[in-house]
Amino acid sequence: MREMVLVQAERLPEGVASEEDAKSLERGELDQLLAANAPLAYRVAMGVLRNHSEAEDVAQEALFRAFRKSHLLRDGQRFKGWLVRMTFRLALDRRRSSHRRADRETRWAQPELRPPTPSVEEMVAAKQFQERLGRALDELPRHLRLVLILAAMEGYSMAEVAEILRTSTGTVKSRLFKARKCLAEKLR
Repeated sequence: MREMVLVQAERLPEGVASEEDAKSLERGELDQLLAANAPLAYRVAMGVLRNHSEAEDVAQEALFRAFRKSHLLRDGQRFKGWLVRMTFRLALDRRRSSHRRADRETRWAQPELRPPTPSVEEMVAAKQFQERLGRALDELPRHLRLVLILAAMEGYSMAEVAEILRTSTGTVKSRLFKARKCLAEKLR
């Protein structure tokens, strides 16, 4: 395994103020924890992924996130468990995405599973529907259109849309219902 150590962007000069000295001690301790637990992160990732290069990538990502989010860790004694959980979750996410990618590539490689080539009539009908949909969306009030685009078309969750729009989740649900109803009426 190659050495996995985060490179610090800059070091504090010697003789800095006592407050900065305390920060550099914390950073020094963090550097030691990261260096000491890098092999553990690699082993956890390797146990999930069974691929050296992907395990190195995941371990490096986990170390980077631990470095970046170290201020969230309240108890330094729990660093090892925190890093293991973070690495394990990242490795699972990587494995899931690689399985989805492999499935998708396998399906599209088989000619009988490819979608049929649309006819000229189908393409014209699809274009006409897109134009009607665009006009109907433009006719919706702005607050309804925005919720519909974010939730139904962009795939954001209700909570994420509420956070983006700085409103309650109930308001988002109500607006989405109204937007869908209005859009269905306009498309009839």
